Amino acid sequence: MSNQKPDFSKLKALYINCTLKKSPSVSHTRGLIDVSFDIMKSEGVSAEVIRLVDFDVPVGVQPDMTKEGAPKDDWPRIYKKIEAAHILIIGTPIWLGERSSIATKLIERLYAMSGMLNEKGQYVYYGKAGGCIITGNEDGVKHCAMGLLYALQHIGYSIPPQADAGWIGEVGPGPSYLDQEANAKNNEFTNRNTTFMTYNLLHLAKMLEEQNGYPPYGNSRKNWDDGNRWDFQNPEYR
Repeated sequence: MSNQKPDFSKLKALYINCTLKKSPSVSHTRGLIDVSFDIMKSEGVSAEVIRLVDFDVPVGVQPDMTKEGAPKDDWPRIYKKIEAAHILIIGTPIWLGERSSIATKLIERLYAMSGMLNEKGQYVYYGKAGGCIITGNEDGVKHCAMGLLYALQHIGYSIPPQADAGWIGEVGPGPSYLDQEANAKNNEFTNRNTTFMTYNLLHLAKMLEEQNGYPPYGNSRKNWDDGNRWDFQNPEYR
């Protein structure tokens, strides 16, 4: 097996931090995001982190909520960054055992675009890789990751092995990820999983980019609507 260093420099990655805190407040979720982000940058990836809460993004499941009466909607310009990225990583804190309300809003707005098609007639997120980063002081890392990764794959993202990473403090009030007394930056389990998640996303995104995503045979909405059924047949009832 070759140990040759892969070239990831053609890839773009977008991290969306779903903290409830607006900039410039300290975000512990951003602290763990930076571990993955720094790997991406070291590998030559064009990577960016945004905080969704810094933008005017109303709730809703339409591509542009100003057409539904919202006074302002920054989502269309955020979506352009999502559309250009090969990799999307959602970061969220845990509140009451669940992902943040901002993360739920992000999923809903991603879902609003999922009926759009790419140039092959497939759903628009086909050929992109997705993962998630979770932080908190209570149980729920795996629970939050399950919901986020399910949602991403359901709308068309590809999920590599071990596509989530997280850090969790003691249950109840206590130090968070960036607090010195937490010593979170020296947590071997979190550091290993964050590193593996990052490289698995890079490997999958690189493979998808090199083969121009998925072949449209059997999965093109446009072809289905045009009457192509490939080898699908309704089963006969016996």
